[in-house]
Parts: sequence; C-alpha cells; structure tokens
Amino acid sequence: MNVDKVMVDLEKRHPGEAEYHQAVREVLESIEEVYNANPQFEAAGVIDRIIEPDRVVIFKVPWEDDQGKVHVNLGYRIQFNSVIGPYKGGLRFHPSVNLSILKFLGFEQIFKNSLTSLPLGGGKGGSDFNPKGKSNSEIMRFCQAFMLELWKLIGPSTDVPAGDIGVGTREIGFLYGMYRKLARENSGVLTGKGLNWGGSLIRPEATGFGCVYFAKEMLATIGETFKDKIVTVSGFGNVAWGAVQKVVELGGKVVTLSGPDGYVYDPDGVSGEKIDYMLELRASNDDIVKPYSYEFEDSEFVPNKHPWEVKCDIALPCATENELLEEDARNLVENGCICVCEGANMPCTPEAIELLQENKILYAPGKAANAGGVATSGLEMSQNSMKLNWQREEVDKRLHDIMTNIHAACVEHGTEPDGYVNYVNGANIAGFMKVANAMLDQGII
Repeated sequence: MNVDKVMVDLEKRHPGEAEYHQAVREVLESIEEVYNANPQFEAAGVIDRIIEPDRVVIFKVPWEDDQGKVHVNLGYRIQFNSVIGPYKGGLRFHPSVNLSILKFLGFEQIFKNSLTSLPLGGGKGGSDFNPKGKSNSEIMRFCQAFMLELWKLIGPSTDVPAGDIGVGTREIGFLYGMYRKLARENSGVLTGKGLNWGGSLIRPEATGFGCVYFAKEMLATIGETFKDKIVTVSGFGNVAWGAVQKVVELGGKVVTLSGPDGYVYDPDGVSGEKIDYMLELRASNDDIVKPYSYEFEDSEFVPNKHPWEVKCDIALPCATENELLEEDARNLVENGCICVCEGANMPCTPEAIELLQENKILYAPGKAANAGGVATSGLEMSQNSMKLNWQREEVDKRLHDIMTNIHAACVEHGTEPDGYVNYVNGANIAGFMKVANAMLDQGII
C-alpha cells in the first residue's frame, strides 16, 4: 500500500471532504507497515473496501415550526462497515453537519467499536437541523419527520443509532417513540434512552468516565496518578460533565470549562455544586459557558479562546473536532503538561499531535480514549436484549474493564523501541487488525 496514492485516488472520488480525508490518512499512515507485512490484505483489497462506506443515504426532512412555516433540512445515515456487528454510531443534529464530517465520524467509529471488543460495526448519521432555540414541539415534529425516513434503514440486528451533539435523551425519546409506532416493536433499537424505558445507568456520563479511566491507565505507565494534578477540560456538555466528575473522584482538580464563546478559568476547581451547575448550563439552550463566571465569582471568563494556554498537568479536550491546534500543543508542552487524552472526536489537529509525540507527551486519540460512550451503548443493547437492567456499579465496572482492555491493546501494538507508547498507532493497528481479519474470513462482499 502506498498511502499517498490511496489518498490521491480517494480525494478524486470525494473532493472537498477534508475531515474524512484527514481521518483516513491518519489511520492509513499508522497501519501502513503492518498492512504491507500481510500481503493477504492487499490481495483481498481490504484498504479499498474499508475506506468506502457500505452505503450513504441522504434524505430531505420537511417539518413545520410553531408558526406553521415549513422548513426542509437534510438527513443522513452513513453505514460504513458491519463486518463484526450491526452498524453502531450516533446521530448528530447541528448546523455544521455535512457529508464529510459524518463520513469522518463513521470511519472512526469502525475502529473505535472494534477496540471495545463488543460485536459492533461502524456508522454515523444526523442532520443540519439545529435544536438550539427550538420548542419541544418543534423538536418533536422534526424528530418524527426524520424517523419517517430513518426507520427503514435501522433495526436491532442491522443498525443501532445513538445520540451525539444535539441529540440527547429528549431527542432519542421522540425518535424512539416514532420508530416504535412505525416498526410496531420494542426492540431497543436506539441507545441513550431514558432510564424508565430501557436506558442504561451512567450512559450520559460514560464517554467522560471512559476518557478518564483511559488517562488513568496512561498515567500509570509513567508511575503517575490523577491525585493533586491540575486538569484542563474543554466543553461543558455530557462528555466534559462525566470527565469532571471522575477526575474529582480520583483526586484531581479541574480548572477550566469551555464553550463556543470562550473558556472559564476556576482556580479553586470545578467540584460539588459547580459540577451540578454544568447541567444547568447544558439545559439553558444558550450554548455558552460565560454564565459560569457570574455564578461563581472567583472564576474568570476568557472570551473567544481555548483553555490550552492555562498551565496544567493533564489536558482533556472534550468539545469538538480540531479544537486543539499546533500553537495550543506548544503551550501545553511549555507549561509542563504530561498527558493529553481526547474525550471528543479528533479534537487535536495532525500538527498538534505530531508536536505532542515529538516531545514524548502521553497522547491518546479519541477512537481509543472516548470509546466509553459506545461501549456503554453496547452494554445498553445487551441489557435490552436480556430484558433486564444492571445496577450502576455493574455498568461502571464493565466500562472500566473495557477501557483498561483497550489501553492494553494500544500498548501492545503501539510501544516503540524506546518504551514510548504511540497510542495513535496502537489504537489504529489493534482496531484495524480485528476488522481486516473478519473481512478476510467473510469473503469479498
């Protein structure tokens, strides 16, 4: 395999899809050596098959607002690869949603789901619909219209969507209600459901919990822990909320949160009632973090900037893709940061990652470090299939075990001769090998 040639061909077929191209290149560069050492992969055309989704479905979603005006949004479902299980990946409702972003997320999901060791394939979907500022009735009508098209594509053994940005328990409820009516079954086909109708305990916190569990294992490789460490976190949604809870539980101090408007610096640490206030911010529909500085006077709001300039021991980017740039990585290195662990999907740019690795900073990509969300979605599917609910401690233990096992796989495949663990290579190789061998076993399809 020649990575540059593969990328040239891919970019010709799919021009202008920058996020998708970035995700594919990162994986191909990681697996190039192991791929070329296994000629059976090339003979079976594994790369050409794995970088193209099984299918891409785009549909219009007409809906009516509270004033009777009709709007039309685009809906998407990317079913990327189901060789080890049904397609699994979230639905994102956000104005930034486009084909490139969803293909990048769906491609990443293949390897993330593979790493969990659960029988799950990779997919993604969503719409350019913006739930912010919409009434509950408008969101319900949109979700019902969206599901009128989506329900034909999904099923408990075919494709099991979950939530993502803009799709929480409320939206999953409206989507599931319409699916149940159309399919005339209660199969648990969506995950992220409410606890009183099939959801799993700790699902909202799971991605953040899992990220911190993974970082804990990373720190252990250099004899460190979270105790008394200063931690910077971006975002203030479910991922950040879960991460902050677990960092505090493990003895660390979180000093930042962020939003599209900037970040807040809280030298006293985000804990106790401040963590609870994150839920109020999340529910406010304003999508800004500045009100935190009004609520807690000792904190400072810094407009239009990311929190990576703040001195810290550990950085947890938990907001969105490409939020941590090369300049930010340089700030982290100069300020003595020892660990960067991604809670979001692809939040670090390639240039930032290269700089972190050159300086031997512990760095883990989202496909490994934020797999806790999909892992717990898989556990929700298991509970639905068995028609039972596990206690909080049972779900948390299973999540912890999954993240520990993912870390071990990354170490196995990513340890370099000098002992430094390249978690990017480790995650990509471990995830790829399982999927590639399954593709060989199942023939050319």
